[in-house]
Amino acid sequence: MTTRAKLTAYSALATALAALCLTPLLTTKGWITHAYLVIAVVAAAGAGLRRTPFYRWTVPLGQLLVLFVLLLIGFAGSTALWGGLLPGTQSAHTLAQVLGRGLDDIREYAIPAPPEPGLRLILVGSVGLIAIAVDTVAVTYRRSALAGLPLLALYSVGNGLAGDGGSWVWFGLAAAGYLVLLFAEGQDRVSRWGRVFRGTSREGVSSGTLSQGGQRIGVLALALALLVPAFLPRWEGGLVHTGRTGGAAAGGAGGVTTLDPLVTLEAALATPSNVELLTYRMDSSLADTAYLRTGSLDQFDGTAWKLSNPSVSELKGTFAPPEGLANADIPTQTGDFQVTDKLESGWLPMPYPASGVSVPDPGAWRVDTLTGTVLPARDKAIKNLRYKATAYDVRPTAAELRRAAAAPSRLVEHYTELPKDLPPVVREKAQEVTRNASTPYDRALALQDWFTSSEFSYNTKIKAGTGSTAIADFLRDRKGFCVHFASTMAAMSRTLGIPSRVAVGFTPGDAKGGDRYSVNGLMYHAWPELYFQGFGWLRFEPTPSRGVQPSYTEPVAAPATAPTQQPTAAAQSTAPVAAPSSSSDCDPKLRRMGECGDQGKASAGARQDSWLLSWQVLTTLAAVLVVLALLLTPMLWRGLLRRRRLGTGGRRRPGGDGPGGPTDAQVLAAWEELVDSAWDLGIPPDESRTPRAAARRISEAAELDEASAAAAGRVALATERVLYARSAEVSAPLAADVRTARDGLRAGAGRLGRTKAVLLPPSSAKLWWRLSETLLAARAATRDRISRAAAPLRRGRDRLRRHKSGDGEAS
Repeated sequence: MTTRAKLTAYSALATALAALCLTPLLTTKGWITHAYLVIAVVAAAGAGLRRTPFYRWTVPLGQLLVLFVLLLIGFAGSTALWGGLLPGTQSAHTLAQVLGRGLDDIREYAIPAPPEPGLRLILVGSVGLIAIAVDTVAVTYRRSALAGLPLLALYSVGNGLAGDGGSWVWFGLAAAGYLVLLFAEGQDRVSRWGRVFRGTSREGVSSGTLSQGGQRIGVLALALALLVPAFLPRWEGGLVHTGRTGGAAAGGAGGVTTLDPLVTLEAALATPSNVELLTYRMDSSLADTAYLRTGSLDQFDGTAWKLSNPSVSELKGTFAPPEGLANADIPTQTGDFQVTDKLESGWLPMPYPASGVSVPDPGAWRVDTLTGTVLPARDKAIKNLRYKATAYDVRPTAAELRRAAAAPSRLVEHYTELPKDLPPVVREKAQEVTRNASTPYDRALALQDWFTSSEFSYNTKIKAGTGSTAIADFLRDRKGFCVHFASTMAAMSRTLGIPSRVAVGFTPGDAKGGDRYSVNGLMYHAWPELYFQGFGWLRFEPTPSRGVQPSYTEPVAAPATAPTQQPTAAAQSTAPVAAPSSSSDCDPKLRRMGECGDQGKASAGARQDSWLLSWQVLTTLAAVLVVLALLLTPMLWRGLLRRRRLGTGGRRRPGGDGPGGPTDAQVLAAWEELVDSAWDLGIPPDESRTPRAAARRISEAAELDEASAAAAGRVALATERVLYARSAEVSAPLAADVRTARDGLRAGAGRLGRTKAVLLPPSSAKLWWRLSETLLAARAATRDRISRAAAPLRRGRDRLRRHKSGDGEAS
């Protein structure tokens, strides 16, 4: 492998290793395979362009064009031509739209984010740009040391965004790739100095090469960079300590992290996982139907549902009575919760309405007095946390809710506020669905029943979103997941004057024996909360085949004092739900709720998207490689033929050349190479001329200088001696003369002629001639074999014919 080829391979390797630090940014890692294919194609394009006589600055431009085409194919395939193989006229516009959505997703999603097309486009495109920068600096301009700057930028951005998801392993891999690149260039520079003096052991001079010393230094520096930080104390504050940021503080309560639970929910629903997140025990008969609420979003600005400016205070263990709850003597239920190490961030899951919570470190948490949400004051406060929570056991009846008094005007004003650009269809559809309802409760129930009817279907493949546009699209398409159902019902309730907000958290856990329940990643959920005076905020469940319907929304409500012995989800078993999976891994409660079949498909789809590329991308890459191979075949064939002709081969002519002279085959090969080189540069061969006459014609047509013309003449003279003399006397090697003559031909051909000679050499027609001759010879040989195989049949047929004719004459 040549030095340039080594540098090309090592540059691609260094970029690929540095790109690994970006893998924690998304919940799946399938995009890295696409990025590696982009790195390989960009490196191959650079290697091919560097073999042409173009200026060096044109190489990165060509690589940028190749990268742009790859991104068009990979992310705008829906607007491509020829079955998704070639970019169409609308591809660039589609790619710009995907990029715009990716920039919006950056602002909306927390890390790790779901694998949205826009985010994958940004990551793959960024890795491709870094690959071009590293290849340009290290290979095209031979400045491998400067290639560390784009690699450092890639590592710094990726590791900085990953936060706690980063690892020293990523630094070790990125640094190792950079060191390999430096070693390759160092060996090349040392080899240009000539033979390295090694000395002898008697003189006390080391026998190692200069590069070996550099390798030792590089490995030692890398080892120290990885090991020394492990023995240094942590410094959390940085150079200028500014304290924690990310949330509002009240009364010196400290900072609060602002991780949006809706973002976490959408990311979890995009990549469902049955990994256990927490377990709990509750001393209530409703333990298997109790939702664990992490928080509620009370503000709707038309873009998304969000938590308004929280009024946070220190967590003192007990909460004020819930808003709107008239009777504070309602029985309570207590739960013991244990979070696993798989849940590293988020607000505290609790049953609602909570009356108190006990955590080991109250200083790590703050409470929002408006919504009763417990927010973390520092990162990873929830990881492996064990806590106890107490909540009111509120069980109203339908009759009580129908008689509920009007809500206070202050509360109605805040919780019915809507954006001015809310699509009219939201209000119109809400009034249409509830036209026969007379009370706020009946209107809420009508909305819930409408959403759970057969008009709507549950689909996690729909793009996430809770803004006005997403709500209008959801009402039109009637497809979505819990986020769409919850946000749309809350917005429609507000148009009817019912105070509402969106709650997020988990559906009831799975029973694991006794009174212990387990919550996993499949149970992330969102639902609307509607306000009723005297009972506060009550949960409704509009998402079909998901969650558990509250008892006060059933056709026959249970008495207020009678505990419910059966989960209310049992009443939904007659509704049309997705076919459950037959897998033994499906929990009985999930099977009863109809989640097994859909989630299994979603999980399989997530796994497939994580590690496999689409067939369009693979087919396109295969087609591109085939086309490139066909286009590069003449150039590659001429290069291989040239190296073989100017190398060794053939047998010596008896009685001909001396011990050090070229063979007959080498002389004839050198003459063929000279004739073909002239042909490639615009001087076709003339078979009617002798070698010396042909050499003279080439010299005159190309206006060769004296040295080049003399070299061509020597090659022609040696060829005539081999062809016509009884014993050839060629002692000098001819490879140098051929190269001299070729250099003279190239000097007079101009840049366009030289480019054509490299990319589309006319002498490559000999390749097609040889292929045609081979095919003709194979066809003739096949006919001969068939003829020989059929000869006995023909002879038998002739004998039979003669025998029949003889019988006829005898008769």
